[in-house]
Amino acid sequence: MPVADKIAGFIAKSSWIRKMFEEGEKLRKEFGADKVYDFTLGNPDVEPPAAFQDEFLKLAKQPIPGMHRYMNNAGYPETRNAVARMLAAASDLPVQGSQVVMTCGAGGALNVVLKTILNPGDEVILLTPFFVEYRFYIDNHGGVPVEVWTDRETFQLDIPAIAAAVTDKTRAIIICSPNNPTGVIYPAESLKALGDMVAAKEAEMGRQILVISDEPYARIAYDGKSVPNIFRYVQNSVIVTSHSKDLALPGERIGYLAASPKMNNVDQFMEGAVFSNRVLGFVNAPALMQRLVAGLQHVSVDIDAYRVKRDLLYDSLTGMGFSMVKPDGAFYLFPKSPLADDVEFVKMAQKHRILLVPGAGFGAPGFFRIAYCVDKGMIERSIPAWRELAKEAGLPG
Repeated sequence: MPVADKIAGFIAKSSWIRKMFEEGEKLRKEFGADKVYDFTLGNPDVEPPAAFQDEFLKLAKQPIPGMHRYMNNAGYPETRNAVARMLAAASDLPVQGSQVVMTCGAGGALNVVLKTILNPGDEVILLTPFFVEYRFYIDNHGGVPVEVWTDRETFQLDIPAIAAAVTDKTRAIIICSPNNPTGVIYPAESLKALGDMVAAKEAEMGRQILVISDEPYARIAYDGKSVPNIFRYVQNSVIVTSHSKDLALPGERIGYLAASPKMNNVDQFMEGAVFSNRVLGFVNAPALMQRLVAGLQHVSVDIDAYRVKRDLLYDSLTGMGFSMVKPDGAFYLFPKSPLADDVEFVKMAQKHRILLVPGAGFGAPGFFRIAYCVDKGMIERSIPAWRELAKEAGLPG
């Protein structure tokens, strides 16, 4: 066999998101792209903001000498300092550029953190529902995922359940707010409760537990809500994020990790993170993108465009009888499946040329995910198909 047994097994269980996207390619060839309603992939349909285009053109017309050469493994100092200034303002803490590493997206950042902290057999708590690749990232570095459900009605943090899952092998807890796939934001009081619980467990276990906050959707929040900065509430915390969503740059793989200045032994952690960034083969975040995002730390795509799509789908689907939590941010809906088997429901949806991802793909059978970062016209065209699907599934429609 040309691949390892473990990898062969992982491939067999690999991402439902990609599987459904590939199914969409078949349907588009058969029926035409305008008659297929693909809600599978969190791939922003909007273009980067004008400020990004301006910076891009400026750099192309006035290139910086040596701008394509090697750099420090942690990234350009001016970019790291720009990120640090933004985080310092958000947290009211003295975040320094030395506490930031520029990475190849949030996935790269998360792998760097896990490589830095995990010994074989260490446990990492995941809060269900969660982004499915977390399991594979943890396995990459010899860790063991431990799945803990959030509140099944609100998807908010269940602090007692998380506390009950902490053992003397727990090394980290991964949170994502706004969450993929639910879109919920964890409020400040929940993060404080999490920080207090973790501090108590650290004292009890005599072991540092890192809270890793995965935040690629942090600037995509609606209805006047905002995402609290984790550094304010959890001493031993690190942010991993990317500009894939807020600047609509998913193909550029530009992100960073940032450690709280309050973290115990933060300098040692940063030394490990810079080393891990190198030996994992990421080496550096893309040089050109580092130059461009340095001046865009307070810039985002048009958030209101996503809110309009959220409201259109949420109002339409709840009117048909679908049940779901209204998301505070990101660009996903996570309704309950009308069928007990969410995979069967997703297959039923395919008959109506609606492409969805089953909740089982996020560790949460009984639900399904809708990515509404798509053309608004497609959403509008899909409504009659949704109505027919709802009726077939036993809802009013």
